[in-house]
Amino acid sequence: MIYTCTLNPSIDYIMHVDKFKPGGLNRAERTLYYPGGKGINVSRVLNQLSTPSTALGFAGGFTGEFIRSFLDEEGVSHHFIEIGEPSRINVKMKSGDETEINGPGPSITSAQQTELLSSIEKLSPEDTLVIAGSVPASLDKDIYLKIASICKQNNISLVADTSGAALKQLVGSPVMLLKPNHHELGQLFETNVTTKDDAVFYAKKLVEQGAKNVIVSMGGDGAVLVDSQRALLANVPQGQVKNSVGAGDSVVAGFLAGLSTGNNVETALRYGVAAGSATAFNDDLCKQEEVDALLQDIEVTGLN
Repeated sequence: MIYTCTLNPSIDYIMHVDKFKPGGLNRAERTLYYPGGKGINVSRVLNQLSTPSTALGFAGGFTGEFIRSFLDEEGVSHHFIEIGEPSRINVKMKSGDETEINGPGPSITSAQQTELLSSIEKLSPEDTLVIAGSVPASLDKDIYLKIASICKQNNISLVADTSGAALKQLVGSPVMLLKPNHHELGQLFETNVTTKDDAVFYAKKLVEQGAKNVIVSMGGDGAVLVDSQRALLANVPQGQVKNSVGAGDSVVAGFLAGLSTGNNVETALRYGVAAGSATAFNDDLCKQEEVDALLQDIEVTGLN
């Protein structure tokens, strides 16, 4: 089983506003509501790709109920720990440029944190855990490192899609997959990663320090995958980008779905990039048929 962990889930409230005017009355032409959070996105895409998963994390209040009911309707398994405050709401306003206003995360008690860690300790060596997204201020700053330690002790495959201090803490842990974008990879090594060669060079450093696979999202330049044996580049297909939210999470889900069906790394990378691109071309996350339609436009080539 694949498990995903979202420490700070949300409702993503998307508003389409034509010609937004600051300080005045604006009317949205269209609004959309989705459960948000990187781990939840991974679970939703895995579900679309016929790969079962269970979403873990914290949820509370009327917003937490929305998240649970939405996932129930889609058939996504979940086991969220109930907290005493509503889960946050993030506003994504699309009016030419996209403006985001993310709500503050709720307070999580030490007992609730311990309950989550205990549930992770029950996973088996046949399981994969995806940790993704930000860490709420009320949790221990090294909670991802604690989770990585549990996974190491219990031989659980760990996938990490995070950034900043949380990503830096995980360097050196035995991780099956790290998936920074090129900006996050550059921040990690206090440099700018602007080319495919840069991405390969610094991704190799992460492999040398314990990561089995590293996928670096390069925006319109595609995605680079590095492991101990090779460096690969997958192009991205042509299309109109409508949505930046969830594209990277979809890459992770597509890659894991590809591996889970016995495909090799090259094919899994194609599947991941197809899923990420299909999400970028959508208002919501990708669907199976959209991913399949893009696969023929994606080529994977070797890099030196």
